Amino acid sequence: MSLIPSFFGNRRSSIADPFSLNVWEPFQSLTTDRETAAFANARIDWKETPEAHVFKADLPGVKKEEVKVEVEDGKVLQISGERNKEQEEKNDKWHRVERSSGKFLRRFRLPENAKTEEIKANMENGVLTVTVPKMEVKKPEVKSIDISAA
Repeated sequence: MSLIPSFFGNRRSSIADPFSLNVWEPFQSLTTDRETAAFANARIDWKETPEAHVFKADLPGVKKEEVKVEVEDGKVLQISGERNKEQEEKNDKWHRVERSSGKFLRRFRLPENAKTEEIKANMENGVLTVTVPKMEVKKPEVKSIDISAA
């Protein structure tokens, strides 16, 4: 029992549990699901090599069956998926929940030199790698012309 009156409801579940402090978040009501919002922006790196565009996404705890890699309109790479919440048992007492869950969706407009029909995706150790090969840039053919004397 707290000696300080609470104007925002009971934010502490137990004095004996030092990890149960729930901090009042004034903007929490602006999002529908705080956990979904935390996972919605999956971090993705995009690098370009001479042969391909390579996308790497850190998706720890997500199975490859829970991830979709798609190409829309032939030029938009879409990576989406969902990490489900862990099942809660009635007798479980959670001290802290920091891992996020929810849906994520990222879209990237691919450059003109992308070979969208040859895209490959691989998932290993929680890292999704999407490789988009590039079309070979044809060097202009140069033809020498002999100059004759007049």
